[in-house]
Formats: sequence, structure tokens, C-alpha cells
Amino acid sequence: MAGVREDLEVFAAELLDGFFRADQRRWGQAYVRGLLLDGRRKSVEPMAARLGEDGNRQALAHFITSSPWDAAHVRARLAWRMHEAIGPEALIIDDTGFLKDGDASACVARQYTGTAGKVTNCQVGVSAHLATDRASTPVNWRLFLPASWDPASLQADADKVARRIRCGIPDHVGHVEKWQLALDMIDETRSWSIDIPLVVADAGYGDAAVFRHGLEERGLTYAVGISSRHTAHRAEARPVQPAYAGTGRPPKAQYPEPAQTVKDLVIATGKAAARPVSWREGSRPGKGRSGVKRMYSRFVALRIRPAGRGVHRAADDPELPERWLLAEWPTGESEPVQFWLSDLPSGMPLATLVRLAKLRWRIEHDYREMKQALGLAHFEGRTWAGWHHHVTLVSAAHAFCTLQRLTRDPKDPAPV
Repeated sequence: MAGVREDLEVFAAELLDGFFRADQRRWGQAYVRGLLLDGRRKSVEPMAARLGEDGNRQALAHFITSSPWDAAHVRARLAWRMHEAIGPEALIIDDTGFLKDGDASACVARQYTGTAGKVTNCQVGVSAHLATDRASTPVNWRLFLPASWDPASLQADADKVARRIRCGIPDHVGHVEKWQLALDMIDETRSWSIDIPLVVADAGYGDAAVFRHGLEERGLTYAVGISSRHTAHRAEARPVQPAYAGTGRPPKAQYPEPAQTVKDLVIATGKAAARPVSWREGSRPGKGRSGVKRMYSRFVALRIRPAGRGVHRAADDPELPERWLLAEWPTGESEPVQFWLSDLPSGMPLATLVRLAKLRWRIEHDYREMKQALGLAHFEGRTWAGWHHHVTLVSAAHAFCTLQRLTRDPKDPAPV
């Protein structure tokens, strides 16, 4: 830490420059430094023990839990700094779980999280990360509020609703789906004058047609995972106008054949259509110039017209919009194993389409680094504001690490 202490102070001062009070700037810098110091636990008490003259446990706890500073202002400054440093190719959306033993923390409930791979007692945070293949960092967060915490919901739990006041959850915050939180973050990030060239997400978001439509309404390009059950027509399919009997309202043009699942469309195309693609360096040793093996698989890319409920046509156009369907069909597998939908341009090379769709690996890298080294899941406070303060400053600590790596060797990719 001694070797980068001066760099950290300059970086933290830039992020916290909007704080009017000197004590807030002091404890904000101390908190970020505490997250970066060695030590297994990054909650307030063990960090205070390691911070020396800045190890005032009470002051740190007050700053992170109840001090009235706006985390969004810090995230905006972080986004400006990292957009300039990274030159992002995409904004990646995902969510992660914060496992809890008790039930007093804001928005904790029994719910599914990929962190545990099951339904368990946890909080769930949705995050947005600026990313390229070389570097990434989270720049926005939302804490998901389950329906049981929303007094307006039919699923409201009286005990949880009563805890809203103790947790400091604002009255206007209710239950909304994670995909809507993602759109809200996208809108906020764009309001900071951050350009979003592409949105990448897994099937948890891509399966929601309303999410994809929300991106299209905003003029944003996307490459999102979808499940195999989605239906579509081939690109060459055209709607046909049924004969008009001369009475009543004329029938609308319809596709003569029923839509197929995307899995069936790819299987019908045949495994011979799968092409080999290598899209990035992995973590295993290899014999190439870099010394590591490259990620490799086989892919089928089709032009399709997504169908089904929630897919929006243009106002006066009976045709469904044309999109990319990308499927991974590895050697040795009897059927494709993963699917993506994208509105990237029709002339996009397969290798580029694969690399961009697969860019989501960066967010898993970020979660792992923040949880294992920077204390993302170590916050022991119970307040709504405290959670957002903590994840924002963990993001700042992560961004500082990213900047240090880029400064040491701009061409060296971050570890997998």
C-alpha cells in the first residue's frame, strides 16, 4: 500500500471532490484504503483496526451507514474516470447475491441467487459494468427490493414492511423487476453523458422481451443471452395476407408457418453449419506466444425474426424485426448449449459477434475480485443508504486496482 498511497489519495480525492465537508472526504478516503489493505474481513471493525490513525470505528461506521452523502454523485465521477481509462465496448448488466444469516438488513429475503445456486436468505444487487476484453469495472448499482418488502404488493410481509423505517428505505421505493432496475441504471448512466455502445446481459435479462424492447426504444444495441424455449421465424419468412371475405374487419397479415424454438431452428440448420471461433485468452497454460490457451468453441449464427408475446412490430409493418441468433454448439455435444439474441448489424463477422456476446465473462471476474479481495459482501450495516454507500466505495477500490494494472502494462489483460 505504501507504494501506491499517493496515487490512491489523488484518485479518492477526485471521486470525493463533491463532498462539502472535510470529515466526509477524510473518512471516504480512509474507507477505500481500508478496503484495499490486506485482511480477510473488510467490515468496519477489522478495517478500523488496520487503518492506524484513521482507524476510528465509530466515525467510519457513521460515514458508511448514515452520513447523508449521495452515492450516485460518486458513481457518476467514477463512471467519467473509468470511461476515459477503459474506452468501453459495452455496458454489462448482471446481479449478485449477498448471503445473510439474519433478516434485519434492508431487502433481505429468501430468494434465488446465482451466488449460491439456490433459493436462500440473501440480498440481491443489480450492477452495471463498463467493459472491454482487457478491463472492466462496476459504475452503477441497485439493491433489489423483493415484493415482500413492498407495502403495495399482494405479497407484502407485515414484519418486513415494518422494518422499512429502521432500514431507511425511501417511501417511493417499491418492488420492480430486476430488468427494470437495469433500464433505470442505464438511463442514469446515460444522464452522466456516458456513451453506451452495446448492452450485454445473460438470459435472466435477455429472456424479458420488455427489457429488449426498452433497449430498442432507447436506441441501444444489445447482445443478450436467451433460453432455448424462445420462438422465431427464419429471416426469409414473410407474412401473408389472408383472403378477405368482404365482411367485417380485414384480417391482418400472418406468417403461414408456426414459429419454432430457437433450439429447433439451430438443430434444423445442422451441426455442419457450426464454425470454429477463438475469442479470447483463457487461464490455462498453452503453447502460443502468450503462454495461455485461447477460449475456443463452435458457433452457428442465423438471421431470424423473434416471435412470441411481447415482441414489438413497427407500427405499420406486419413483418417481425430481423435479429441475430447466435448459438454455441461445441464439438462432442449433440445439440447447441447456449443462445444469444442481438440487434448488431447484419454484416457483423461471426468472430466479432461471438466476442461481444461472450464479453459477459468480465462481470464474473469483477464479482470474484470484489468479493474475494475487496469485501463486497462484508457490509454488516442494515440500512438502505449504507448498502449503496458500501458497494459504491468497493467499486471505487476495484476501479483503483484496474487503473493500477492498466498503468503497469496497458497491453496486459487482467487475470481470468
